[in-house]
Amino acid sequence: MHTKEKIEFISNWIKDYAHSNNVEALVIGISGGIDSAVTSTLSAKTGLRTFVANMPILDHKTTNERGINHIDWLKKNFSNVTDFKIDLSLVFESFKSALDKNDSEHGYANSQARLRMMTLYQIAASNNGIVVGTGNKVEDFGIGFYTKYGDGGVDISPIADCLKTEVWDMGKELNINQDIIDAAPTDGLWTDGRSDEDQVGLSYSEIEEAMLNEKSSNRQKYLEIRNNNVHKMNPIPVCILPK
Repeated sequence: MHTKEKIEFISNWIKDYAHSNNVEALVIGISGGIDSAVTSTLSAKTGLRTFVANMPILDHKTTNERGINHIDWLKKNFSNVTDFKIDLSLVFESFKSALDKNDSEHGYANSQARLRMMTLYQIAASNNGIVVGTGNKVEDFGIGFYTKYGDGGVDISPIADCLKTEVWDMGKELNINQDIIDAAPTDGLWTDGRSDEDQVGLSYSEIEEAMLNEKSSNRQKYLEIRNNNVHKMNPIPVCILPK
């Protein structure tokens, strides 16, 4: 399927799902990255009310500005887009203070994603909407690179069958701002601003090659990362009582 066809197919899929389930609005968090930029644009193309939220927590000026610029671009191109800027930094600081000695750095990184998930669901509940996920195939079904019940907590996942390179291709076709296309992917959850590649140890092109090629030199590394995160991708274990 060509990139233009993917764009039309996914946007129509979102619209059909919404109409079939009496959904009136789509809600997407804007991070300043390519996945949320493409997903929000595909959502806006449906013509449905589309709510986009910029939710800064840490002081990542460049990433936040990319997100704000994308929201401005959306509003110029789509009259059905409404934006919210919701500063969660004080909420996060209060959360950390309340947790006292439970000060896991990794836990706090994930907690930021969960605060954003709660915010999106509040917007969705207030507007008869659904939360639209921004995870791609590499993150959601390859290496499990997302926060359980954070950015993994969504109602629909429009681009979850698309490799990261396919998302970049759609971004180019949609004329997404070039600084978003060029930016190194990051989840923005760390004070040092580490990129996805810094965390994972492989680039997205290397991960994709290892996913698709069992003989890849990076296959073992890919499987190690996947195995550590496969619990996110599997159903929650349920204790079944004997009959």
